[in-house]
Amino acid sequence: MAASRTPLHPDAAHNLALAMVECSEAPLLLLDGDLTVIAASASFCRSFQIDPANVAERSIFELGAGEWDMRKLRSLLTATISGHADIDAYEMDLIRTQQEPRRLVVNARQLAFGDADNARLLVTVSDVTDARVAEKLKDDLLREKAILLQEIQHRVANSLQIIASVLLQSARRVRSDETRIHLHDAHNRVMSVATLQKQLATSRLGDVELGPYFIQLCESLSASMISDHDKLSIEVTTDKSAVHADISVSLGLIVTELVINALKHAFPGGRHGKIMVGYQTHGPNWTLSVKDNGVGMPADPTSATPGLGTSIV
Repeated sequence: MAASRTPLHPDAAHNLALAMVECSEAPLLLLDGDLTVIAASASFCRSFQIDPANVAERSIFELGAGEWDMRKLRSLLTATISGHADIDAYEMDLIRTQQEPRRLVVNARQLAFGDADNARLLVTVSDVTDARVAEKLKDDLLREKAILLQEIQHRVANSLQIIASVLLQSARRVRSDETRIHLHDAHNRVMSVATLQKQLATSRLGDVELGPYFIQLCESLSASMISDHDKLSIEVTTDKSAVHADISVSLGLIVTELVINALKHAFPGGRHGKIMVGYQTHGPNWTLSVKDNGVGMPADPTSATPGLGTSIV
């Protein structure tokens, strides 16, 4: 059998509301239909430097030095006590003489006592000044961090371009073919890192889409290493996979080294050919491939001496 609730007598409900306000740790006001203060919590008086002895039976708009008398607040409280609205998280600035403004959040609800002629309004006030200052500081720090990151990325990109240019100029001046090859290799590796850096700079979520990245990477290698594009070409085929930046660094280095190796060794004597770079995912697994239609591997691969590229891969 369900128990029924007996409605409180209006006087008992009023007394209960008074008791709740008086013992509340939060800043509370209990107002009557004329927006006169019936009771105020000690925390309200303490938070806003109001003498508790001068609160009861005064209009809320007369509290303190009249700093609560604001047209918008008056309008909202009047509409709420009339039952036409509720104040839900209304933010306002409390401005007092010779004190810093405080940012407040006000909520107000009409209390149902079963007595339409004696409406009551419960008003809660929260001081969120420090929280808003902290939010602004956080936003400023994030904005400053973004600007700093842009500046770092710009400087890194410029530095990589300078290094690549110096290496290329050095390769043109040296007489040793072996040294020239090493300098060209270093130039190509720096350009691959520059391409990666550019891709990372344009990535919004910290993930790198592999298709555009591999295309840019191979275009950079093609421009620096292929003299006759009618004879040699590089083709990239990927799905729409995107990986974390750390993983993309490793994949980019592997592709760079294997493509450089193919360009150096797969097409001797001016042979025509194509290098195919591919990446596909298979559920949790993936396949990265770098193929070419050149002369193929040595008859005895174990006889070949591993170079820097092999070590990087």
